[in-house]
Amino acid sequence: MSHVGVGPRAVMRSVAFLTAGVLAVPALAGCTSEDPSGKPLAEQDVAAAGRASVSDGGTLRWAVDSVPDTLNAFQSDADATTTRVAQAVLPSMFRMDEAGSPVRNPDYLESAEVVDTEPKQVVVYKLNQQAVWSDGREIGAADFAAQWRALSGKDSAYWTARNAGYDRIEKIERGASDLEVKVTFSRPYADWKALFTPLYPKDVTGTPDAFNDGARRALKVSAGPFAVKKVDTKGDQVVLTGNPRWWGEPAKLDQIVLRAVPRDERVSELVAGELDLAEIDPETADEVGLAAGPRDPATGTPLMGPEGTPAAGPQGRSAAQALRSWAIANGSDEEAAEEEVLAREKRREAEAKARRRQQALSGFEVRKSLEPAYTQLALNGADGPLADERVRRAVARALDREKLAEAVLKPLGLPAEPVGSHLALSGQPAYADGSGALGEQNAKEARALLADAGWVPGGPVKKKDGEEAAGAEKDKEEKDGKDEKKSEGDDEGTYIVGEDNKNEGDRNDGGGDDAKDGADGESGEKHSSGKNTAQGGAPGAYAPKGTAAPADAAAAPLAKDGKALTLRFVLPSGPGSETLRTVADRITDMLKEIGIGTEVTKVPDESYFKDHIAAGEYDLALYSWPASAFPATDARPIYAKPVPAADGSLNVAQNYTRVGTDQVDQLFDRAMTTLDQKEARGLLRKADSRIWAAAGSVPLYQRPQLVAARENLANAGAFGFETPVYEDMGFLKKGAQGSRPSAPAPSSSPSSPSS
Repeated sequence: MSHVGVGPRAVMRSVAFLTAGVLAVPALAGCTSEDPSGKPLAEQDVAAAGRASVSDGGTLRWAVDSVPDTLNAFQSDADATTTRVAQAVLPSMFRMDEAGSPVRNPDYLESAEVVDTEPKQVVVYKLNQQAVWSDGREIGAADFAAQWRALSGKDSAYWTARNAGYDRIEKIERGASDLEVKVTFSRPYADWKALFTPLYPKDVTGTPDAFNDGARRALKVSAGPFAVKKVDTKGDQVVLTGNPRWWGEPAKLDQIVLRAVPRDERVSELVAGELDLAEIDPETADEVGLAAGPRDPATGTPLMGPEGTPAAGPQGRSAAQALRSWAIANGSDEEAAEEEVLAREKRREAEAKARRRQQALSGFEVRKSLEPAYTQLALNGADGPLADERVRRAVARALDREKLAEAVLKPLGLPAEPVGSHLALSGQPAYADGSGALGEQNAKEARALLADAGWVPGGPVKKKDGEEAAGAEKDKEEKDGKDEKKSEGDDEGTYIVGEDNKNEGDRNDGGGDDAKDGADGESGEKHSSGKNTAQGGAPGAYAPKGTAAPADAAAAPLAKDGKALTLRFVLPSGPGSETLRTVADRITDMLKEIGIGTEVTKVPDESYFKDHIAAGEYDLALYSWPASAFPATDARPIYAKPVPAADGSLNVAQNYTRVGTDQVDQLFDRAMTTLDQKEARGLLRKADSRIWAAAGSVPLYQRPQLVAARENLANAGAFGFETPVYEDMGFLKKGAQGSRPSAPAPSSSPSSPSS
């Protein structure tokens, strides 16, 4: 799912089913005649315009999070900017449409289809006759074969981040002509459309040395509307320029400059006129929105000043002098009058600065949609209280997900609906609300679950020297020296797995220890397994029928065996995460209502994911997953049952909650091998229902996507699910206007958690 959506695909999810049969999973979504996938909750917002309305030429200055360490999207340190570059300069056999589904890219493919299933699955790609690399060579079977060999996992000399799907290919050969590529699979593979996007030239994938080092800082051969002119690490930018050998619609822009700008500095760069397009936080969006509001028809300046006060007039120094004279004449001493004058002048200077800032921002507008990514509450089921399925379910059922979604999305004017699936988002074919397998929010039943697990309201708490309350990190003193606890005024960073831009590690379909983080798709970090143990929750999901929760349970903290039920809630402390703070505070309040305490710890961004989430050093955490068009492939490592590794540690792949079952693994495996799309969707929805029932993670809301764009910039902004069309981006001709979506109406789609 991409941050940041999303580039090299990220994987997502994990699962555990009920162990005692006390609660049967209800009828699964998707079993009715109605299509439960619904439609996307928000349209993309890119100021869409026909190419005839867009000027030829110009440079688009686009803020990104980083200059990538590599331009090879299949390496472990690839990041979201690597993905953006690959989309603009390399072939993609399929691209995402507005609903997050793969569609054939006609610039490269005339057709691609399964032509045989017995005895083996065979896919034939018929390439566009004009498709050539920038060195003039035709794109063909040799490029497909070289990429397969590099990514198959059979040659360890290739430093690859993943081999999902490529490990199922048996052979690749030329078809009936040079424009046909015939791919034969050793095992059926439903997600074959995920392969060869992006496609690198054989110059990059043909040998381990070329693959490992040849495309890190340059791409000498490409085949998109743009080409990489330079990667400027000193200037913190990547410069893309038009590809003269491009056979499709010519790029409207002369150049795209991807500039690395920290998120907390983007508003200053917008004011300075140094950027044309930038993802921004809600506070910056408010400021840009105010500046773009009503203006004085004579001067063009915004009619409202800072904080909504009337904009000051141009009285200047003469007004200050008049104030001083009046103060002296009416009995004030000269020193007091001078102080009043200085204070008034400072206010005027601040107002003038604010007006100049607003004037600079008045040329921008906020384009908003929902990212193809969702934020979740992760519950670490490896050990401690959350190893008991009943406690996880109690935590999950204490949450009012509607209120959490409203807190984040309603102030932004975006549809505030909770996410109902771990595997897809509303509008995607696999989407169905599976939350009924867990049950709706119910504090009384949550307290009953805790009572059945032995957590008693007001029980005695005995704390020995050096012993922490249940759920707190065992080596807290050691961690306190490493983790920075921030004040309430600090911001926390928001993380999307797969989009963190400076991480290490691999993402292998086979379930390796390493995985990608992303803020934010697809770059990753080296994930240690920590002190992980197999999931060991007590059997049973509900207390015996008729068990009543104590009347004072809402107010009394819970305890068991002399330990209070306190869960360590770990959050990042970096800038840009007001939203996470708001959500964490509300979750803390909701858990307090059922007697669960939380210990909130804010840690530095650089250690948040690697040292806490991946290492399993947390009880509760908030991070996001990008949505995938291929959940059978991409979600399995996230929800696969952890297994012991050869060294005795626990191999969790990307399952950072450490919660999983054989049953869910089997459902994923079946969905990955069936070529019947309807059957595959049904299997995925069953898997999602069981993930909900296990309560290892709780999807909360689809992430907002806020982008500041220059008013006359067309076909760029908040892209939503859809892959950007780089050749159509550009600046509108004088008098032309782009099309913006109307304000979204409240949705009544099947994604409501009560349905």
